[in-house]
Amino acid sequence: MIYTVTFNPALDYTVFLDKMESGKVNRAKKEALFFGGKGINVSVMLKTLGMDTTALGFAAGFTGRALEQGIKSQGVRTDLIFLPEGNTRINVKVKHGEETEINGQGPDITEEAVKELYHKLDTVKEGDTLVLSGSIPGSMPSDTYEKIMRRVSGKGIRTVIDAEGKLLLNVVKYHPFLIKPNHHELGEMFGTVCRTEEEIREYALKLQEMGAENVLVSMAGEGAFLLADTGESFRMGTPQGKTVNSVGAGDSMVAGFLTGYLRTGQYEEALRLGTAAGSATAFSEGLAEKEKIYSLLRTLSE
Repeated sequence: MIYTVTFNPALDYTVFLDKMESGKVNRAKKEALFFGGKGINVSVMLKTLGMDTTALGFAAGFTGRALEQGIKSQGVRTDLIFLPEGNTRINVKVKHGEETEINGQGPDITEEAVKELYHKLDTVKEGDTLVLSGSIPGSMPSDTYEKIMRRVSGKGIRTVIDAEGKLLLNVVKYHPFLIKPNHHELGEMFGTVCRTEEEIREYALKLQEMGAENVLVSMAGEGAFLLADTGESFRMGTPQGKTVNSVGAGDSMVAGFLTGYLRTGQYEEALRLGTAAGSATAFSEGLAEKEKIYSLLRTLSE
């Protein structure tokens, strides 16, 4: 089983406009509602690719119930912890040539709720995969990632971390199976800018030396780079297409990589499917459909 954890999920309300004028009434030409949060995105994409997954995390209020039902309607198992107060946040994304986002704050996560999450994580078994992604809400201890990684360490659980800066650096000592910074985040962790593949390789190796097993670096339109625990490195370009969506592409890459690896045991195949899934979502208004992913995969395999 692949478990994902989303600390602060959201309903993403996306509005498409021909233009936007500040201080005036703007009317949408189209609108859509997505059930979001990085871990939830990973779970939805895993299910799209035919993998079993359970989404863990916190929800609250009527928006939390809508989120839960929405995830379940996509075939994803949920085991959310409902908080006693507040509502799951709504993020508003306005698209009118460029993209403007207004992200909600979300409910306070109580100490009791955090303890309940730890109890759920204690049921994750050897051979399972646990994906931790995204930021830590202000109402939770800043070392939550470390506490979780320490709790599951040594149990034979495959862990995946997709987080920025210190959140990532502080947990590589627990030997996560996979970490996925983008090339900007990779440079920022070491106080530099990664402009070339050689620089990306250099700093990915540093993360490996600090404890990470596999380092997957997404490079936006330039594709992705993988430094594997075998000592091998792999580079994958991106298929042709028009980018229309920046939300969920990295999460789709994580889901595609895991699917490819768990099915084949081959890192190059994992990178290829991860790249196809991430690109397909970037070329879609929401998370990509299976047909689009495998259509792009065929172009990467030629």
